[in-house]
Amino acid sequence: MTGMREGESRWVRIAEDGGKAGDRSVKKKERAYGFVIIFLEIEVRGERGCKGGGNNGQCVAAATYLKNFTRRNINSENPNSKSNVSKEFKDQLMQSLLKVEPPVLKVLVETFRIIIVAEFVKQNNWPELVPELWSAIQNSNLISTGVNCEWKTINALTVLQALVRPFQYFLNPKVAKEPVPPQLELIAKEILVPMLSLFHQLVQKALSAQVRIEMEMEKILLIVCKCIYFTVRSHMPSALVPLLPSFCHNLIGLLGSLSFDHGVVPDDQYLLRLKTGKRTLLVFRTLITRHRKYSDKLMPDIINSALKIKLDFLSERIISLAFDVISNILETGPDVSEWEEDAEEYIRKNLPSELEEISGWREDLFTARKSAMNLLGVISLSKGPPMGTSSNGCSASSKRKKSEKNKSNNQRCSMGELLVLPFLSKFPIPSGTNASEARIINDYFGVLMAYGGLQDFIREQKPGYITTLAQTRLLPLYKIPVSSPFLIASANWIIGELASCLTEEMNADVYSSLLKALTMPDNENISCYPVRISAAGAIAELLENDYPPPDWLPLLQVVISRINVEDEETLILFQLLCSVVEAGDESVMDHIPFMITSLVGTLLKSIHPGMETWPQVLEKGFATLAVMSQSWENSVPEETEQIESSEKWISGRTTNAKSLSALLERAWLTPMHPVDGELRPLPTCLDDSSTLLRSVMLSVTGSNAIQQLKLSELLLVWADLIADWHAWEELEDLSVFDCIKEVVSLHSKYGLENFIVRQMPSPPAPPVPQQSIIEGIGAFVSKAISQYPSATWRASSCVHMLLNVPSYSFETENVKQSLVNAFSRAAFSRFREIQSKPCSLWKPLLFVISSCYLCYPDTVEAILERDSDKGFTIWVSAIAFLGTGSFEPGLSTKSEIKLTAMTLAKVIERLLGQQNSGVELSRDCFKSLLETLDSEEDELEETEEEFLERYAKAASALENDMVVDEGDVEDQEHEIELGSLHEADEEKVVLSLIERFGHVLIQGHGIPTQIISSFLNAFPKFSCFFQQ
Repeated sequence: MTGMREGESRWVRIAEDGGKAGDRSVKKKERAYGFVIIFLEIEVRGERGCKGGGNNGQCVAAATYLKNFTRRNINSENPNSKSNVSKEFKDQLMQSLLKVEPPVLKVLVETFRIIIVAEFVKQNNWPELVPELWSAIQNSNLISTGVNCEWKTINALTVLQALVRPFQYFLNPKVAKEPVPPQLELIAKEILVPMLSLFHQLVQKALSAQVRIEMEMEKILLIVCKCIYFTVRSHMPSALVPLLPSFCHNLIGLLGSLSFDHGVVPDDQYLLRLKTGKRTLLVFRTLITRHRKYSDKLMPDIINSALKIKLDFLSERIISLAFDVISNILETGPDVSEWEEDAEEYIRKNLPSELEEISGWREDLFTARKSAMNLLGVISLSKGPPMGTSSNGCSASSKRKKSEKNKSNNQRCSMGELLVLPFLSKFPIPSGTNASEARIINDYFGVLMAYGGLQDFIREQKPGYITTLAQTRLLPLYKIPVSSPFLIASANWIIGELASCLTEEMNADVYSSLLKALTMPDNENISCYPVRISAAGAIAELLENDYPPPDWLPLLQVVISRINVEDEETLILFQLLCSVVEAGDESVMDHIPFMITSLVGTLLKSIHPGMETWPQVLEKGFATLAVMSQSWENSVPEETEQIESSEKWISGRTTNAKSLSALLERAWLTPMHPVDGELRPLPTCLDDSSTLLRSVMLSVTGSNAIQQLKLSELLLVWADLIADWHAWEELEDLSVFDCIKEVVSLHSKYGLENFIVRQMPSPPAPPVPQQSIIEGIGAFVSKAISQYPSATWRASSCVHMLLNVPSYSFETENVKQSLVNAFSRAAFSRFREIQSKPCSLWKPLLFVISSCYLCYPDTVEAILERDSDKGFTIWVSAIAFLGTGSFEPGLSTKSEIKLTAMTLAKVIERLLGQQNSGVELSRDCFKSLLETLDSEEDELEETEEEFLERYAKAASALENDMVVDEGDVEDQEHEIELGSLHEADEEKVVLSLIERFGHVLIQGHGIPTQIISSFLNAFPKFSCFFQQ
């Protein structure tokens, strides 16, 4: 007894530990007791605990520990991992699974699932599993006629369910048409086929009016249905195909046995039958959508069985899966209380849109109505029985030739034509006399919802049908004097859903109707907010589907006039305006200066001193202005276009710049937010603000404009804001980098105050030097290099520009030196993290250090040596490796080759000036220098074959989890800004180097003949230096 109590305490402690890896004592117990003892404990307690009046808690604890232990030691998620589970372990596992009580089974089956994924599904091991499981099912207590059966039927079927569950998904996503896995074929042949015979007998018994089957039999029905569902969800084993008709008719019988009598409270046994009914509908849906060729002949019976289900709120999940859409939708009508109390939720459920703020059940929201509509769409596309003659054009007319008539007799109309549309046509469109009646509104609301579910079917119809549908069933709603907002909102949504198939002849009517809805005012009794929002969503859908308005100006005027920062609809209108600008392109360009001026005037009203945060509408306004200003910059006239057009565009750019400058001045130069005792602007919308600031800079044509637009002051604030940037994960930096390039360019042309050195503040402020524009930019770039791998290329490009383009005077050299210090430290720190394996991210980091080194070699050498043991040698060896043919992807631009060559030459010169201490390293650098110069003469453009090979290697590395985040490919293809280094002549530098140090670098030091030969072929004038 003492030993038993100790064992119980042990399991309690282990379960409470939760299998934590840090518990050393637990690990010792794992080795000491082993798997078999664990299972013996579970089995003994499972058999004795409940039957003897004991507590199953210890068994559940043991099973929980075993599950956690198995999950830690068998990685079923890794496709390359191999598991080596012993046969003894698996046998004992099956023994326990078949005998334990339900609470233990629920946990223990999770362990089984982990094992079978690793052993059976992925490796196809455990060959005895299938026959042994079928034997256990046959000899289980509810199926075998023997007395004292050892195995439990529910347990055995639960194991079967766990066995087929992994096969519900395709196992290899790389295969376009994956064959049925052989393991699943074996399960179907050896277990499922004979099991369906027993299932049929049990269904017949369950449907008998005289007999009510036991609870465990109901469980068997449910588990078998689940097993079949998992089996056919993706695949169709060949052994099951002949049995589908009889199996489906059994399911139809179970579905018909369901009753939805509101006066009867269902017991647990009947709730199981409801779950079986739900699973039946899931099986039917899978057969219709995934295995149509096998279920086509069964469609009429499936439809009839689904149509017989009546509305019942007790089991919404079952209703949502059934084809009860015709009664369900048409009887319920709109949810008026939700419309009035939570309009956003109503829109999300009933009027979903691609607009961000009102996205609904595109992906994540499931309701009974949506499920029914989806099923209606599937049914409408299905084919009905063969038709002989028809009045709707499905068959040939009697005047056709006999052969044509015989052929037409075999044609099959869709169920949409035969059933759905005729039924919907019974509900007339509301008119002025009955438009306010609740029954009329509810009925036609259902009709509109049904049309939404039929969108795929409607797209397959001829254009004439779609035109008729819109003109007779949708657009007349907008002309009713007092039309129901519920119907107009739904009609808006339907028009958006059918945007891809509307005809051009309806263009004017469609937009006229939607603009009317977009401006519909609230009335005394009800808000029309959902009407206006759904109209905006519909217009956005039309634009997305290349269905423009006949005239853009009325649409722009309506949207601009309704934007009000105090209005909750403004967020949606801002998004709609972005869609209009992007879709309208050249058609709306002439209106952009007016729109920018108008929006800036509106946004200025919402910016106030002392704001702690920006309201969302203000952020969305900045985003909209960024889209507009960028569109204007992209529309710059070609040189060949008329001078008048060019002058008009320049005038518009100037107008835009004045408006945007005024907005940024209010946002940044007006004290906003207290930080450390002083007021600072809020660091919000920096991405969009950078776009606006760049547009202002692009308009500058002289120094006077810089003063008028207050660019120096704005850039100082902007540089301070980006210096404290902490949003790398949000990918909001692209515009910041573009803005940096424009700032440097602007300073090079006209000179900017406070760019390199910031003026001392005027009294009474203390004379403390503050951060200049370039210093703020430098802080941003340094953080980008060290913290954000995807920005490394863009940040590195800015380093070369900041060091090489501006002219630094003697008085400002200290600023340049501080930049070199920060850039080289950040780049070397990041390089050390990835130096173990060469990759393309090496290049930008090593090139940053190279640019810094060419500016201040002593400073950089000191930094590298201070930050790492032999840090300078590490960097030199890496930059030398870049120049060799062994590095992939190699040097890809002329500026990369020039920078590498100039760096290697400078390194060699300095190494050989250190009294032979760096001779060996300098010779390695010289070999690399020869290869680098030779590569300059080769074709730099990547061939198609090289491109495909590079991407194949990248895909392989990705599959092996070996890829470092390297940023966008287009960022890697830009030339490096080298400033005055562009004028340097590498050949002269190398010639001078060889003339001074040739005896050390060349004579008798084993430079490979191939390198020398290739170099001399490219530069024959150097031949005299390499003669023996």
